[in-house]
Amino acid sequence: MKIGLIVNPIAGMGGSVALKGTDGGAILAEARRRGAEALAPARARRALARLAGAPVEILAPPGIMGGDVACAAGLDVEPLAGDWHAETTAEDTRRAAAELRARGATLILFAGGDGTARDILDAAGGDQPILGIPAGVKMQSAVFAIGPEAAGELAALLARDRDGRIALREAEVMDIDEAALRAGSLAARLYGYALTPFERRLMQGPKTGGSNEDAALDALCREIAEEMAPGILYILGPGTTTQRVRHHLGLEGSLLGVDAVLDGRLLGRDLACADLAALVARYPARILLGIIGGQGYTFGRGNQQIGPEIIRKVGRDDIILLASQQKILALGENRLLADTGDPAVDAWLAGYIRVRLAPGLSTMMRIDI
Repeated sequence: MKIGLIVNPIAGMGGSVALKGTDGGAILAEARRRGAEALAPARARRALARLAGAPVEILAPPGIMGGDVACAAGLDVEPLAGDWHAETTAEDTRRAAAELRARGATLILFAGGDGTARDILDAAGGDQPILGIPAGVKMQSAVFAIGPEAAGELAALLARDRDGRIALREAEVMDIDEAALRAGSLAARLYGYALTPFERRLMQGPKTGGSNEDAALDALCREIAEEMAPGILYILGPGTTTQRVRHHLGLEGSLLGVDAVLDGRLLGRDLACADLAALVARYPARILLGIIGGQGYTFGRGNQQIGPEIIRKVGRDDIILLASQQKILALGENRLLADTGDPAVDAWLAGYIRVRLAPGLSTMMRIDI
């Protein structure tokens, strides 16, 4: 089977430094100034490791857009011809996708985020099977596997599938307005549909919206605010659930950023990973998170500022998860997901964890990896 590989090396660079994306040269330059590092190549390598021994040929642009990663994984690579920019652009992604389709790629496996998925859909069309290795900031499209290893495993299953057991389905590609996201407004719209291989345990679903069943959740958030202990640093993740906690504290934090609260006051707003690490080194801390509806993610989607070292330092017992009962029931299965960027921390997080649903009501959910 021919697998086309595209790696967007700048995908996700803005996450840990609180920039929520890297669309545009100015934002990319600012991400680098803040010390952001490329994540997509390493995540692509984790996926490609699962292709060892599978009957695949890899087609890829040379260099950082795929060829280097595939060669490092020990796979045979047929490079695409022509000159490619050292500083990759959306146009490079579209050009690679069009050429991979023309070369007969059965599947385009890509490492990136929603923007990369959108560019590939534009160039390759909705009938070209694609599969995303999640490497962006806040991935809401349903073309992504739940993690890098899952993407590689699904691609290998498809390559070995002789009986048609791996179905192709239409999956949503979402368009995220990064400028609005950085301004504190999540503006997402359906961009189109792409074919993707599907295995339920390996693929993430589309993010769902909020619920009107909020009275119990609001009461819980009030209770959480009242329970906050003196001298403890509370790291509040993004989203409307934790925003309710801020409201009951009388604070104006960042809806889509990560804030720090100590003794009822806002110690830092929209913090980067380095800022949080410095605070966690000074104070005992707890992490307060909502759960992404429809997907079940705890870490790794929109909150990459809370890096794996911070999670380890805080400790599993001091992670507080909040969700409405309806959101949990809508997941359809008793599992949550973690994709911190560090497989060892993901494995450490795996297992059952308490999720608080309302005052006096909680449930145990299993974190899978």
